Amino acid sequence: MEIKNLKKVAKRILKAIKNKERIILYGDADLDGIASTIILKESIRNLGKEVLRVYFPDREKEGYGLNQKALNLLKKEAPALLILLDCGISNFEEIKLAKKLGFEVIIIDHHEVLDELPQAKIIVDPKQKKDKYPFKGLSTAGIVFKLSEIIFGKNFSQNLKDSFLELVALATIADMMPQINENKTLIEEGLNSLRKTFRPGLKIFWEINDALNYRSIREISQKIISALNSGETKENLNTAYLLLTAGDKKAAARIAKELTEQSYQRQIRIREITREVEERVLKKMTEPLIFEGSDLWQLSFLGPVASRICQRYQKPTFIFKIGKEESMGAVRTPQDINGVEAMKSCSKIFKTFGGHPLAAGFTIKNENLEKFKDCLIKYFKKI
Repeated sequence: MEIKNLKKVAKRILKAIKNKERIILYGDADLDGIASTIILKESIRNLGKEVLRVYFPDREKEGYGLNQKALNLLKKEAPALLILLDCGISNFEEIKLAKKLGFEVIIIDHHEVLDELPQAKIIVDPKQKKDKYPFKGLSTAGIVFKLSEIIFGKNFSQNLKDSFLELVALATIADMMPQINENKTLIEEGLNSLRKTFRPGLKIFWEINDALNYRSIREISQKIISALNSGETKENLNTAYLLLTAGDKKAAARIAKELTEQSYQRQIRIREITREVEERVLKKMTEPLIFEGSDLWQLSFLGPVASRICQRYQKPTFIFKIGKEESMGAVRTPQDINGVEAMKSCSKIFKTFGGHPLAAGFTIKNENLEKFKDCLIKYFKKI
């Protein structure tokens, strides 16, 4: 059994390669989105075609997923095949706009499907209705790896497969996907390949982190993930992407050093924000959820902060950055609570929302923040 529409996407990409169509890859700016983009880009390159452009949104300026600012920058490239990776399943209005601009949109995502589907040409998401694929816990990188298996067929070389599996393993761990069933195999094979990687952007970590001092490949992989997660998006390319696609050791060493330093500074700032949130939480211990925001918090830090706070207090946690007109936030919930379902009960007041049951996000107008909190309180009191 195969994931719904995966063969259809493979055929469409092969057709685009044959007809020399323009292909744009648009990935979420986290490690899963970056890994997915690299796997598909390198698959297409190995079939003799270069993608026209790779684009990652700047979360601080553009938020999550497809957005109007990005489309305004990309519209000069239309008509083109626009493939959204690790995003898109909740970008209803943006995909309508993309179609009007002349893009043919394909979504490859693994986030929770909301009450309807966007108007994309083809949608791959194991969580959509009527998808009978039994395992719903794949990362997007895992899905794209399966897509590559279909695209290459018998011509999928072991070296190329191993280089992709390394990325799948790191993405699956970083995205906190369940390490069971297929994911367990993908992680084991990927981490085993990581020991002897040929990719300069991964090989360099064995040198700069003095890998011999680490107890296991798992420990090394966490160090790599921590560095890659600190990558920033500049001119629509993420630093982690630049490292993982670096062509030589010298370039890789320079970028890895930068990311390692950023990772250290990032952890300091995450601890600072976490302490600030905790000071507020201790004054509101009777509330059924944690709902805190600031205009000073960097958006990319909010997921880790929300994770720490949720784990510590075992309450649904909503941490957000307050912008001039809109706020964007991260959601983390205890194991028995589905954050996406909670937000569905308040869906009319959002600009966008979505994600996983235990890790999600949202964008909302500032004027609706209190309404959002009141709606959530009512929801959590009911359950």
